Amino acid sequence: MNEDIPHFNGNARMIDLPIVSDPRGDLTFMEGGRHVPFDIRRVYYLYNVPVDSERGGHAHRELEQVIFALSGSFRMKIDDGTTQADVWLRNPRKGLYIKNMVWREMDNFSQGAVCMVLASHFYDEADYYRDYSEFLAASQAA
Repeated sequence: MNEDIPHFNGNARMIDLPIVSDPRGDLTFMEGGRHVPFDIRRVYYLYNVPVDSERGGHAHRELEQVIFALSGSFRMKIDDGTTQADVWLRNPRKGLYIKNMVWREMDNFSQGAVCMVLASHFYDEADYYRDYSEFLAASQAA
């Protein structure tokens, strides 16, 4: 079941992935355009993140993402220019879908946390808002 984050109008929501369980363990899978609402163009992951580090601190003009905690946990702080929310990721079957034009920050990484990100586009530095005030002005102009 996919669950909207309150007041984000579908711009951020939790995505539950299928699970296949048997005595040998659990298997979870995802397919672009089916479980993830876009074709996957890039996958990357963060690991060995010091527990007091902060990551993210940007928004994207076009790119959409689904973010998972494959191991451990961390907090996602999301902001669409009007509404802010904190979302804790700690279940590898549950990903946070973030549409474009949503500012994101990550912190409170547990020891050994692994964060995997599925992205709708290839890397393009021109797609980033790295200055919050520039993002805020653009989000309120839309």
